[in-house]
Amino acid sequence: MAKQLPRQIEALKQKILFVGTLVEEAIAKATLALNTRDPNLARAVIEADSEIDRMEVDVEEECLKVLALYQPVAADLRFVVAVLKINNDLERMGDLARNVAKRVVFLAEREALHELPIDYRPMAAKVKSMVKDSLDALVNADTALATRIRHDDDDVDAQRRIIEKQIEAHIRDNPGQAEGLMRLASVARHLERIADMATNIAEDVIYMVEGEIVRHHFNE
Repeated sequence: MAKQLPRQIEALKQKILFVGTLVEEAIAKATLALNTRDPNLARAVIEADSEIDRMEVDVEEECLKVLALYQPVAADLRFVVAVLKINNDLERMGDLARNVAKRVVFLAEREALHELPIDYRPMAAKVKSMVKDSLDALVNADTALATRIRHDDDDVDAQRRIIEKQIEAHIRDNPGQAEGLMRLASVARHLERIADMATNIAEDVIYMVEGEIVRHHFNE
């Protein structure tokens, strides 16, 4: 049975990477829908979220099976534990992409908000880059890349604050549009949370490779 463990670990790796691919596609489509105000693309993201949810359950069950049947130790055990955590973060990313898509559907129905000069593209591009890098770090067990992702999160936080200040100014000038403008503010928070999840994955990669928990080491 011990000889089967490497095959199970590889199969588990392929499954978590497939979930990552689905999530990466959802984020890319949701941010494109946001930038183009495309409600049809946004609805496609919302509908596709059920597949991510299904795969998340499948990966979790596979992790539990590996733990129960093969009782992995050392690096293999750290890998399975990391996959359990990463799996949960990916599912939450999918939910956040769906939330962004829902905001796009809302905004598409309100012409007054279409021309507001709120540019999400730099923030969305940084978030997508962090998600891609976090999955690359997982594939390649790249702790240097994982460490860089942790620092990139500060840039996303700064971009979120810029957008929120812009929206606050628009609310002061256009109080009648406050509801829609607050929905725009929530998009920035959803994107920021996706970046947080990418950072979590990076930290899990460091744990997987080095056995070190860096989650609360803020000054690195």
